Parts: sequence; C-alpha cells; structure tokens
Amino acid sequence: MRFYLYKLSMFGLTLFIVSLIIFFVFQLLPGNPAQIILGLDADEQQIHYLEQELGLNKSAIERYIDWMAGIFQGDLGESLRYQVPVSDVLAERIPVTTSIAIFSMVLTVIVGIPLGILIARMNRKRIAVFLSMFTQFGISIPSFWFGFMLILLFSVTLNWVTSFEYVAWSEDFFGALQAHLLPSLAIAISNIAVVIRYLRNTILDQSKMDYVRTATCKGLSERAVLYRHVLRNAFIPIITIIGLITADTLGGSIIIENVFALPGLGSLLIQSITSRDFPLVQSMVLYIAIIVLVINFVVDLLYKFIDPRIRQKR
Repeated sequence: MRFYLYKLSMFGLTLFIVSLIIFFVFQLLPGNPAQIILGLDADEQQIHYLEQELGLNKSAIERYIDWMAGIFQGDLGESLRYQVPVSDVLAERIPVTTSIAIFSMVLTVIVGIPLGILIARMNRKRIAVFLSMFTQFGISIPSFWFGFMLILLFSVTLNWVTSFEYVAWSEDFFGALQAHLLPSLAIAISNIAVVIRYLRNTILDQSKMDYVRTATCKGLSERAVLYRHVLRNAFIPIITIIGLITADTLGGSIIIENVFALPGLGSLLIQSITSRDFPLVQSMVLYIAIIVLVINFVVDLLYKFIDPRIRQKR
C-alpha cells in the first residue's frame, strides 16, 4: 500500500509542476491574444476592453489560479479563437488523435513482439540478418518521411487507399480502417523496429543466464525455456520501452496528422499556437502530459506484477 501511495503522491506532485511549467512558458510567448482576435485595425480601447473580458488584465499568478480552479471544476476555459468552451473543441479532436495512437500501438505490439522473438530464435540466420537491417532502417528514419513514402506508394502510385480524408469509426468501419491505416503505419514502423531490436537483444542476453542452463539440464526444450522463463524476464525492460513508445506515439501522431491532414490535436495545436489561443494550447499540452504520466504510472504497476523481486524490494 505504501508503494501505491508513494506513486500517487509523486503523480500529483509531477502534475502540479508540469502545470506550472506549461502555464508560465506560454505566458512568455510574444503577441497579444486580444490584438490577434480583433485584428490590426482595432484601437487601444477595444483591445483594453477585450483584455478585461478575457481576464488578460490580471496577473499571471491570478490567471494560473483561475485556470487550475476551473480544471478541478471541469471547466477548461473558453477558446479565444473559436469562442466556445475548450472542452467542446477538444471533444471533437481527441478521438482522432487517440484512435490513431491506439491503432499504431496495436500494430507495434502484434508485429514487433512476434518478430523480435523470431529474430532472437533464428539469430545469425539470413532472415534474422535481413530483419535486423530493417530495424536499423526503421529506427533511423523519422515517421513523417514514412508518411510521405506511404502516400506516394499506396495513394499516388498504386491508388489503393485514399489519403487526406478522415472517416470516423462510427460512420463507416471499413472507411475508417482505410483512413487510419497509413498514418498509423507511418508511426508504427519506427516503433516496431525499436521493439524488435530491444526484445531480440534482451532475449539473447537472458539466454546466457545460469537459470537457462539449469532449465535446459532439467530436460526442458528450448521452446519451453524461452516461453516459460526467458520471456518473463525479457518483458520487464520491454514494458519500459513500450511505455516510452506509447508516450512518444502521441507526439508522433501530432506530426503525422499534419502530413495526412487529419482533424486531430496536431493541426489544432499548430493553429492555436499561431493564434495565441492560450487556454486551448495549455489544455492540449496538459492533456498530453497527463497521458504520459498515467502511462508511466501503469508501467510501474506492471513491474510489480511481472517481477516478484520488485515487490520484495518495495
């Protein structure tokens, strides 16, 4: 119980520090939101009146307290650009980014883990050497480049799928599958390469341990040793990698959304920064930060279930 209380307290403290950083960093950005909303032709009186209406005339500390109080009440403020509650704007965009990230992680896990095990079992064979070369290529190339190449190959050259058109899952399942496939694959390729590389190296390192030789001497087959013992220990660092990849996938999806012109948080974030829509930008960045913190918290909990030694140390 003490472990969980400690993790929860650290989660709250980190979230508080992150919220401070997010808020005050955006206060340092140049530009007056009231001036941007009214345009260059607005006079000083109009700008002053709008600043009072938006609360921009208050000190930064007062605005931060108001922002945090609103968050605890479920009120993220009002978008300066769209003139609607921030929660309404995010409710339209978050499902797009979330579905892309989830689809990408599903591809990463169902492809990366089996291939990582396969390469480890077939170490130094030709197929393993070829797949290892693929992992090096996948790690080195950024996801947005894969996005452009996938569009060029499957949309422009082969004309198999349509790019730059988003379809929600609730509207048309197969249309949504087509719309999600290329952007999710563009993000997943690099992540798959990372999972394969780490899982292969971890399995090979674990295979040299004394407990593997002991299990082999007891008569267990190579397959049984791998799946009963080696993978259990190999998955401990892999969980860390998958947790980091999951957090990184959110950032990758924001970039990929702009490549594929998807109506998610990516395009919204860029538009909001350009228009100095601070309430919207702050809420989006805080949302991403919370997701990252939750992922790290879940990873810590998984450690305690997978490795009994962690439970003993805690």
